[in-house]
Amino acid sequence: MESNAEGDLPPALVQRDDGVYFKADATPLACLTAVSQIFMSSAFFGGLDYAVFSKTLYNVGPDLQPPPQGDAPEPLLRFADIILPFHAARRALYKTVKVINGEAEYYFEQVYMELPDMMPQPARLNFDEFVADMWIKGIRFGIDAPVVRDIIGTGRLGRIVVARRLKPVPGRDATIVEVSQDIHRSNAPKDMGEGRLDLQTFQNRFPQVKPNVKLLRKVPRAAGVRGYELSGLVLEPPVPKDVNLASMAGQGTLVEQLRGGEFLVSAVEGYISVDPASKRLSIGPKIISREGVSLRTTGNLQLTAEYEEFGDVQEQRVVEGGNITIHGNVFGNIASRGGDISLNKNLMGGSATNVDGAIRVRGVASGAVLQSRQGEITLTRAESCIIAATRVVIGEARNCEILADEVVIKVAEGCAIAARKIEIQLAGPRKQSEMLLYALVPDTSKYDKKIAELQPRVATAAREAEMCKAEMDLITGQADVRKYLTLATRVRKREVTLTPEQLPLFQKMAESVGPSLRQVAKISLAMKAAQVRQAQAQEEVTQVQAQKKEMQRGSRCVVELLTGDVLLRTMAFVPGEPPLYDRPAKDVKAKVRTAAPGMTVLHSGRFGPIRWAPQVED
Repeated sequence: MESNAEGDLPPALVQRDDGVYFKADATPLACLTAVSQIFMSSAFFGGLDYAVFSKTLYNVGPDLQPPPQGDAPEPLLRFADIILPFHAARRALYKTVKVINGEAEYYFEQVYMELPDMMPQPARLNFDEFVADMWIKGIRFGIDAPVVRDIIGTGRLGRIVVARRLKPVPGRDATIVEVSQDIHRSNAPKDMGEGRLDLQTFQNRFPQVKPNVKLLRKVPRAAGVRGYELSGLVLEPPVPKDVNLASMAGQGTLVEQLRGGEFLVSAVEGYISVDPASKRLSIGPKIISREGVSLRTTGNLQLTAEYEEFGDVQEQRVVEGGNITIHGNVFGNIASRGGDISLNKNLMGGSATNVDGAIRVRGVASGAVLQSRQGEITLTRAESCIIAATRVVIGEARNCEILADEVVIKVAEGCAIAARKIEIQLAGPRKQSEMLLYALVPDTSKYDKKIAELQPRVATAAREAEMCKAEMDLITGQADVRKYLTLATRVRKREVTLTPEQLPLFQKMAESVGPSLRQVAKISLAMKAAQVRQAQAQEEVTQVQAQKKEMQRGSRCVVELLTGDVLLRTMAFVPGEPPLYDRPAKDVKAKVRTAAPGMTVLHSGRFGPIRWAPQVED
């Protein structure tokens, strides 16, 4: 129930029997005006909740619980018990306050109340009156309520700071932060985990990203927190600075508003570059380097996109990637996960390996290892190299070990070559190195085994069919059965027409041979099933034989001109198993330089040409 005095209160206040309230929808300015009006009218708030009081007027302090709706026509916020008059005699108990550097000091001492016609009487201060008195004296913010309540309650004496200015808290300027750890170049040793470092590889020499990777994020500016003078005057924090993320978006990037804020995102897969002048970040599909690959410049490289290097790749350095082009000499190791490896100068003592793609060396390959699991290797000249690939094409090869499906060479000297198809224009030994050729021929034992497993099935089914036919012939050879079948056939073909008198006799004949005919039908079905099984098994045998012949026809060796002794042997391989060339380099060398039991000599001598192909029976 609201008090009768409510009509005299400012609009922002409501006084009821259960307390004094701010209207929850009243503005802070309206509440400040109402409070000031009460204090200026020589009144104060009894039972003041100073935390609610300060939060409502200045929004300082912990958040308040939302006011309950109840049965009131509007939400209210209780902050005091009652509004009481502040009598002059009581007001006289409160002394002046000293303000220094935003702090208000008050000297608490024994106070005496002056009463008419009486001696001054000892008195005690009251916190609620203290707040009202400070308000009148200009201290309208920042009273340290717990301290003041404590010293008034205990009656201690002394000078203490009763109120403090609240300094504004500066906001936060907008900033750009890196979201991806790989956005900038790092020449630190690569961290391998578990405390191990790869001293041969830089952490991130050429930054690269996939599409739709968040690179940068704008951290929006955050407003500061306003402060207050003791007088209640607002102290505004400085306005934080803003940044424009779009000014950093170069080619291959875009700015997107995503969950979590505004991001600079990669639009394509590629390598990151930053313009030192404009600070724009761009992404391109290819790295072009002119520094070379060495421990000083790049360390080992692990790349995910196309790479073009105009310098040399130094000894023991590793370049891993795809579609790798080196214009300088290569002394280190090039490894591609796919695409082509193009070496425009020499490969000296290093290696070039490709999982799925071609390898081309336009200069000289010497003392090197070249391997392509699925692709062609093309060399102008190779000396003392180990070469393994699906197909190998070389201009001049000397003292090399080569293993492939197909080999095409103009001049081969002192090499050991194994392949299913070998085409050489000129071949011969070189100094102490023999010229060894191996025609890869398939091991057809699994085909023979399969045929051997199928032949008994063909024979068994044939025997079953013959037995069924013999049994049928025995039954149909009986006189009454043969006579009935002959007559029934002529009737069916309308060669004979039965009279009404003959029809009962024909039906009686059919009944008498019926059991035999049913047995013949049953045997006939069994014979047809056996014939089907025989045909199926025979078809499988034919297919396996065709596969065997096709596999055998895939081998050949042609050498147009011999310049010395050339030895040609067979080398067996198992179809369906991993190819012989897909193995470590040392195994490739051992495979083609070592004769094995079971090899057949196809040619030995210095006279040619050699034109060999397996004899396959049709």
